[in-house]
Amino acid sequence: MTGYQEMKERVWQANMELSRQGLAKHNFGNASQIDERREFIAIKPSGVPYTVLKPENIVLVRLDGSIMEGELRPSSDTKTHLMLYKNFPDIGGVVHTHSTYAVAWAQARRPIPILGTTHADHLNLDVPCTEVMSDEMIRGDYEEETGHQILNCFKNLSYNDIQMVLVAGHGPFTWGPTVEKAVYNSAVLEELAQMAYLTCQINPQVPRLEKALVRKHYERKHGPNAYYGQK
Repeated sequence: MTGYQEMKERVWQANMELSRQGLAKHNFGNASQIDERREFIAIKPSGVPYTVLKPENIVLVRLDGSIMEGELRPSSDTKTHLMLYKNFPDIGGVVHTHSTYAVAWAQARRPIPILGTTHADHLNLDVPCTEVMSDEMIRGDYEEETGHQILNCFKNLSYNDIQMVLVAGHGPFTWGPTVEKAVYNSAVLEELAQMAYLTCQINPQVPRLEKALVRKHYERKHGPNAYYGQK
């Protein structure tokens, strides 16, 4: 046992929660957490199925990408996670999944439109979708370029207000102040993606939710006048 065992346990639990909620199957997806000093992250090892994943398998990686502790290779998406931590200084956890409905919207290369109050409870804009990666970016450092795709998408958006994104042709990434919140956001994103898909099937001409309803539902859970839940 190392001095980082508690962090490994926490990240292991987060990864296992992805599997329990059906957001990640087999060895798909990964969750990570950054330490309090923002010097290294703990992340799922690459290609290890959730059925055999153990806390001691979690890999510690410095922000320069070097292995700090662990016998297995870290997730192939590690550079994307690191890119987000370096550029989104308020986040403490990152999650990537291949959940079905969120991936479907990503493959369709479409943002998830805000159609109902469940969506508005969590964010007051569409779930954004990045641009498609160029051939030049694909030939470069692919995972790092995936991070650049997300950063480019958020040039005019707040990563604190919108804690989720679809990477075109690929799938969803979420983040939050903790790894647990990042997992929660992945679950929310999948629900929003499924609801929006079904809504568009029932009524392909459905309009976006009225701005007054968006504002009401968002502000009752966020901001200085929020009154949802317990204080």
